[in-house]
Amino acid sequence: MTTTFTHNLNPDMNKLPGSNGMPDYDVAIIGCGVSGANIARRLSAYKVKVAVLEKAADVSFGTSKANSGIVHGGFHHNKKYLKARLEIQGNLMFDRLMRELDFPFKRCGIIVAALHEDEMKAVEHLYMQGVENGVIGIELCSRERILELEPKLSPDVVGGLYAPGGGIVEPYRFVFALVESAMKNGVQVFNNYKVEKAERDTPRNKWVVSAADGRKISARYVVNAAGLYADEISRIFGGESFTIKARKGEYYLLDRLTKARPERVIFPVPTSVSKGMLVIPTVEGTVLVGPTADSTDSKEDFSTTAERLEQILDSGRKMVPSLSRNDVITNFAGLRPVLEEDFYIEPSKLAPAFVQVAGIQSPGLTASPAIGEYVKDLLKNLGLELTEKSDWDPFVERRPRARELTPYELDALIAKDPAWGNMVCRCEQVTEAEIVEAIRQGHTTLDGIKYFTRAQMGRCQGGFCTFKIIKIIMRETGLSYEEITKHGGASRVLEGEL
Repeated sequence: MTTTFTHNLNPDMNKLPGSNGMPDYDVAIIGCGVSGANIARRLSAYKVKVAVLEKAADVSFGTSKANSGIVHGGFHHNKKYLKARLEIQGNLMFDRLMRELDFPFKRCGIIVAALHEDEMKAVEHLYMQGVENGVIGIELCSRERILELEPKLSPDVVGGLYAPGGGIVEPYRFVFALVESAMKNGVQVFNNYKVEKAERDTPRNKWVVSAADGRKISARYVVNAAGLYADEISRIFGGESFTIKARKGEYYLLDRLTKARPERVIFPVPTSVSKGMLVIPTVEGTVLVGPTADSTDSKEDFSTTAERLEQILDSGRKMVPSLSRNDVITNFAGLRPVLEEDFYIEPSKLAPAFVQVAGIQSPGLTASPAIGEYVKDLLKNLGLELTEKSDWDPFVERRPRARELTPYELDALIAKDPAWGNMVCRCEQVTEAEIVEAIRQGHTTLDGIKYFTRAQMGRCQGGFCTFKIIKIIMRETGLSYEEITKHGGASRVLEGEL
């Protein structure tokens, strides 16, 4: 049995009236990663009916879940590229978004470290490119200055670049917050909605979009923000023919107690293929080292290899010598959608009322708020009437988190709800009350709860708390233990009894 939990405040959303009884929308967005979520939220400010169609069991389960979490500084790409212009614009939008949406974000700054004199020429090029792009506060640094900014760097460093406007964000919490805001303002999200067929209803001037499980919706406009599968969606709609290639990036995650944690994001001097192996202080206190950049034929290949992981640590130690294997708590891989050198964001020339948002690789996370604005304007130019809502509310409710509370604040919550006193995940200090809130927000898989609360993300990687979380999911949803999954579909955690 497969249980579908739909993110929506309206439990009867599949019964909304429309042609032939199917739900009817102005805009359907296919894919709910960071791009789709930003587009949905931006459109939620207007009097249009918006549906988001996500093939996974939860939002942010694609490329966005295994992202480096960097808000880039605006110097890596020439502003002749659309991705550079959107990166620069998107970077400046994060402070306001953080105030409205309450997701973890910090402007810690970005360093590019040169370890050899011959690398300084490339650093100088990045600096001049940043100046031309209008990057605020960018510095070309001497050895002394770069070590002052980041004492954890190798003493072999000869100089570098510093962009104070760069930062770090928790990518899945960012997506969750965007979606919560969009839903609060009327957007409807269909999970487990794998688009299988699209038909043009010419008399009504609408698309009819069918899922593999038989569900259907109709929409005047469709936005293709399907990440790794944008090429397949374009084909289904009769749009342009292109091929998305998957590029795999493997990472090491280090414990928050590591002595190697830098204060700023550290980049090596980039190559033509990749920005290189980074050392990243995550916004929640751990350290990421990676990613690799390997082409793969499979869009489902999340495997890691001992050889590549060893390369990650070796490369990281060249910049931060104190990186230690003893601090590693897990490793993982993510896939990035590679198309051309630039983003592909424009109305289809072949499929009517169909907007392509494809090839959104780095700096896609940084650019995503600006992508939302850009696609909104494209839809307006295509004829979508946009009238602002007088009651649009950009803010989401700030949720208490046990690890951020004083003992007095926590005691006050326990007095109202004893579940705040049951510590489910000791590594990350996540209580039963927080797990329950995640479930009530629609996150009913182990990964969904992990991304919403950070339970299972600590040193033991869920070794002590997973069973407790499964029991809470069963209690709150009525699911049996055989129906509990890691990330939906066939990823069942338990099967059968002894």
